[in-house]
Amino acid sequence: MPKYSKFTQQELPACKPILTPKWVVSVFFLVGIIFVPVGVVSLLAARDVVEIVDRYDDACVPANMTDNKLAYIQNPNISKDCTRTLTITEDMKQPIFVYYQLDNFYQNHRRYVKSRNDGQLRDAAKANQTSACEPEKTTADGKPIVPCGLIAWSLFNDTYSFTRGNENLTVDKKDISWKSDREHKFGKNVYPSNFQNGLLKGGGTLDPAIPLSEQEDLIVWMRTAALPTFRKLYGRIYVDLKKNDTITVRLSNNYNTYNFGGKKKLVLSTATWLGGKNDFLGFAYVIVGGLCFFLAFAFTLLYFIKPRKLGDHNYLSWNRHPAGR
Repeated sequence: MPKYSKFTQQELPACKPILTPKWVVSVFFLVGIIFVPVGVVSLLAARDVVEIVDRYDDACVPANMTDNKLAYIQNPNISKDCTRTLTITEDMKQPIFVYYQLDNFYQNHRRYVKSRNDGQLRDAAKANQTSACEPEKTTADGKPIVPCGLIAWSLFNDTYSFTRGNENLTVDKKDISWKSDREHKFGKNVYPSNFQNGLLKGGGTLDPAIPLSEQEDLIVWMRTAALPTFRKLYGRIYVDLKKNDTITVRLSNNYNTYNFGGKKKLVLSTATWLGGKNDFLGFAYVIVGGLCFFLAFAFTLLYFIKPRKLGDHNYLSWNRHPAGR
């Protein structure tokens, strides 16, 4: 027999709060009082974000190839250079974040997410470890691909440059990835090898002289998105832009989204203390807070209109008269 103790016999002192109507109404009111102001502040912060979004995948296709976009993107002899003009709608304070957005791209697909080898990315001694990297494991002659897998193979490779009049706007691409990824997931002694050497190239190439820990476009890309519409940071512009400024964007429309009906967008955005433009958080707080206020008023009215004695045994089903059921 086990030794007797209050713990094993569940006889320790415990708090057993009784949810009286006053307690329930007070809690709902308190949640509403907290959530509604937080939601309003979040919405106001989101409204302060200035965002310019430009879809360019269709606009950059030559007029004579709009009916055959796939042939355009797969033909290396056709120039992919494209020029877009953006007009700044409101003053934009630096830093201005440059994102690329992809729609209908399922980075969260199970086989796609698994197609990588984290050991190979971290350690040069594990370059031959290409397990789980199907179908991009090795070259035709059996040499290991570094980095291997579909995620790296499909690296986004559109490029952007910006000018305002005669002024070049430099895009700073330093520290666009997570510090933890650079320091712990991608090795400083791991260099690309045999990458995109096959007949079918999925996306961008990598400089074999630069270690993976410094290939930040790759690091950003390999942090896979959870939803089919996502944005990834391309860089930052440390110049203030004024309302009605005209920005000329020269881009290379290299990445193939036509094959699966995807969309490509260029996004310029400022940020607030709460981050980028996102109304969902503010609306969620306001709606939950408003619902709590409604329930608090409803329970208050019910308490006054039809009061009920707390702990009245007459309301138990087995104590009620059959006719009252």
